[in-house]
Amino acid sequence: MSDFSKANVLVLLGSLRAASINRQLVELALETAPDGVHLEFFDRLGELPFYNEDIDNDPEHGGAPEPVAALRRVAADADVALVVTPEYNGSIPGVLKNAIDWLSRPYGNSALKDKPLAVVGAALGRYGGQWAHDETRKSFGIAGPRVVEDLKLSVPSATFDGKHPRENAEVAASLRDVIGKLVAEIG
Repeated sequence: MSDFSKANVLVLLGSLRAASINRQLVELALETAPDGVHLEFFDRLGELPFYNEDIDNDPEHGGAPEPVAALRRVAADADVALVVTPEYNGSIPGVLKNAIDWLSRPYGNSALKDKPLAVVGAALGRYGGQWAHDETRKSFGIAGPRVVEDLKLSVPSATFDGKHPRENAEVAASLRDVIGKLVAEIG
């Protein structure tokens, strides 16, 4: 897809911390997305209750809680998804895993079913969160999206030396490239 004028990208962040380097990567993505690409940052993962199928399927209470319904709506409206996440104890942050569980339903027909998805982020250590990124790709791959395995960006947080990622031209260019290639995956 060379015309991005209608590309809608759902952006999910695996960190709730206001000063997170990964939140700064989301800010950078919003600032530098290719022309015509609209990024929709869903910044409400902290509002999602823990996944519970009884709550999800409870017609007496209207089904899924409002934050879940909102997440599913923006996911359904998206053409692709970009997940930006740190690594917590060598794996996926709980808030992101919970979002994956909510997005995986209804089973076999999730809001992101067959939509291209890429995972990027930063973390302490020399591998920049690679374990969490790989686990996130695996979990989302089972949940329904089409994970684009070769779109990767795992940045050691020391790369930024305390500065905002926008001050690192190489990271900014790499992130913009990932977004462009992700949008190009739209069928």
